[in-house]
Amino acid sequence: MQPSDRAKSESINKAPDEWTSGDDPMTPAQASYLKTLCEQAGGEQSFAEDLSKAEASKRIDALRTKLRL
Repeated sequence: MQPSDRAKSESINKAPDEWTSGDDPMTPAQASYLKTLCEQAGGEQSFAEDLSKAEASKRIDALRTKLRL
């Protein structure tokens, strides 16, 4: 594994709270996916447009678990 590949692999496996950009606003892709998952889970009550990247990632993971995806 190349050093740059190793760094990429390690950053992929970091917890969202450890991301250097975790406090940035969620990406449009995260927002779209989160909204879709919220709708599939039975409502938009857990969707919020003002989430950070880290918060959105954690909600996406939780909804994927709930929906068994």
